[in-house]
Amino acid sequence: MPVDEFGLIDRYFRDAGAQRADVLTGIGDDAAVLAAPPGELVVATDTLVSGVHFPEGSPAQSIGHRALAVNLSDLAAMGATPDWALLALTLPAADEQWLEGFAAGLSALAREHGVALVGGDTTRGPLCVTVQVLGHVPAGTALLRSGAAAGDLLFVSGTPGDAAAGLAIEQGACNASGAQRDYLRQRFLKPTPRLSLGARLRGLASACMDVSDGLLGDAAKLAAASGVAVEIDYDSLPLSPALRAVCGDSRARELALAGGDDYELCFSVAPPRLPQLLARLPPRQWHYTQIGRLTAGGGSRVLRGGTVMQFSHPGYRHFG
Repeated sequence: MPVDEFGLIDRYFRDAGAQRADVLTGIGDDAAVLAAPPGELVVATDTLVSGVHFPEGSPAQSIGHRALAVNLSDLAAMGATPDWALLALTLPAADEQWLEGFAAGLSALAREHGVALVGGDTTRGPLCVTVQVLGHVPAGTALLRSGAAAGDLLFVSGTPGDAAAGLAIEQGACNASGAQRDYLRQRFLKPTPRLSLGARLRGLASACMDVSDGLLGDAAKLAAASGVAVEIDYDSLPLSPALRAVCGDSRARELALAGGDDYELCFSVAPPRLPQLLARLPPRQWHYTQIGRLTAGGGSRVLRGGTVMQFSHPGYRHFG
């Protein structure tokens, strides 16, 4: 007998994610009842649409992982600890093999970070996944985009550009092989939300946001929210060996600036707090790099050897 939406929920999602004592009423009622933690609530929602956010035919496990990861990345950028998630899933058909993979990808990441799936909705239609994540921060400690000032130093975690190359490999637009191909594909298919780093940046970073639409464009958004300009040093961009080997240095730096789907953290730190940052979070251990600074004025610039490069990319826009 074909599975209906109620059987689908029971079979694949009732026990997905972590089991938490603060879930008083979870999946199976009209709404969830949750015991809110102390502090302030932080909420994020993202939608993934087939053919827009991932190629059609992408592995179901990757789609489940990414649907939750992109939301966890938003909470990481706020310095928040995730608690609960809701899932709205629109499917063209109740393909049980696909559902098994999707639920496995979402559930594994949820359990890794202690997130309980507490409700949502299932409907029939073109493949579309919406996840909402709820978390918390101690009162008054949330990281915002708007706290930076002229003179602050700019950093990014990880090695941006990898996911864009991984997507190009998935789309057949980039040739790669062996371990380099596997690494770049995984950077797109299974992004890692930087929750531990985000939480430890509370009290150190003046501003923070996650890099989802391209480093240059997202750094410009942070600067604009703070009422300042941003300068990025072209030669300081951190590149993975795989990206450099597959794309070459020039193209790798272009992808690091303009490629999306990295879900790394871009954050600013006031110079007086730099010694504290380096002592608490050694860069080699926490994998972040200084890439520029914030200055008075507006806009964004990429500098190489003190010279402004003719490079501009606003980041991905759905209606641009």
